[in-house]
Amino acid sequence: MKLSLEQDERNINANPARYNRVMLKFIFLLLISLPIFAESNNNNLSFEDEFANFITEFKTKARNEGISEKVINLVLDSSSFNPEVIRFDRTQAEFTQTFWNYLDKRVSRHRIDEGRKQLSLNRKSLNKIAQKYGVPAHVIVAFWGLESNYGSNTGSFKLSDALSTLSSDQRRSEFFQGELLNFMRLVDKGYLNHDTKGSWAGAMGGVQFMPSNVLNYAVDSNGDGKIDLWNTQEDIFESAANFLKILGWKRGFKWGREVQLSSDFDFSISGLKTKKTLTEWSTLGVNSADGSALPQANITASVILPGGHRGPAFLIYDNFNVIMKWNRSILYAIAVGHLSDQFIGDKKLLTQKIIEKPLSKSDIMMIQSKLNKLGFDTGEPDGIAGPKTRSAARNYQIQNNLRADGYIGEELFNHLKDL
Repeated sequence: MKLSLEQDERNINANPARYNRVMLKFIFLLLISLPIFAESNNNNLSFEDEFANFITEFKTKARNEGISEKVINLVLDSSSFNPEVIRFDRTQAEFTQTFWNYLDKRVSRHRIDEGRKQLSLNRKSLNKIAQKYGVPAHVIVAFWGLESNYGSNTGSFKLSDALSTLSSDQRRSEFFQGELLNFMRLVDKGYLNHDTKGSWAGAMGGVQFMPSNVLNYAVDSNGDGKIDLWNTQEDIFESAANFLKILGWKRGFKWGREVQLSSDFDFSISGLKTKKTLTEWSTLGVNSADGSALPQANITASVILPGGHRGPAFLIYDNFNVIMKWNRSILYAIAVGHLSDQFIGDKKLLTQKIIEKPLSKSDIMMIQSKLNKLGFDTGEPDGIAGPKTRSAARNYQIQNNLRADGYIGEELFNHLKDL
């Protein structure tokens, strides 16, 4: 976007409110969409031109994928770049909140009470589905509660805008271009309208299925000839259960449990990659949350510390990994498991809550940069505390005789900032 000083002045005088909106949009995109602007600057193109070019190119791709010309034009010609989508993508709560902040907001008293109510109201259909797929009713309801607050918040973003915006952004373009094509296939089949609304990430309905999940896993549970993931609860429940079963849910097993660690526990063996039997964990200083001994069993599990060594510890089983296939966030998976537990008993966490200041994106980028300079590879600093950053932090902690919890938090930030 290029404006001369004279043009600036005329635009301000003619329509100051509109000009402010345009400039704020420009500044916002300049700050958070650098990959788009890097290419735009090289070609002297505005972001509007870049997005228009993407749409033109994607039409060709959609034709090659067999999407009808009618749907191609209907979906893509009405799509607009939405900067809010990029903002949400860069500031996901799973990457920006502390453990306790995240859990308290998602496993709230209201969500627990409403979930118990919905579990009771839909007991017959849920029990039938649970028996068929092996996924407990309280787990299905927990997903429904977290994804859409039991259907009350299924998203207000136009899906074609959200998916085309994310498809044109270089961060995860390949994934979202596939989802945009699948959205167009759903429109082509008559399953969705071209202006259907959902989340900023392109998910839809009561359990926030991505378009590929709707195509592959959604179920017409009540046999009325259509799949309705917004208003038909049987379809919502069975679709979620079907997805979880295909992802590998093990009938009769829990997701995990809170545990207590001994004072000399070796934090370097915590994390998703280390699996041991419950008997082995017992010998390494892991007890039930109340201090009693773990059951003696050959069930394999991992110990995770989502809030670092000062937060709660969890022993997690294979079904926890299934939840993470739904959403790759450890905090999300803990929230699903903990909320589901509340529906079948008031199982509060026993670890004392701590107040911790959440790190900003720039704080995390500082940690990543410092670790990179010290020889612990986090990848390109992006302000997102993902698996590679946590692994680098753990390796640094091990080498420097720190508690090797791999936690990207205030303690690590304070340790590294003056190095």
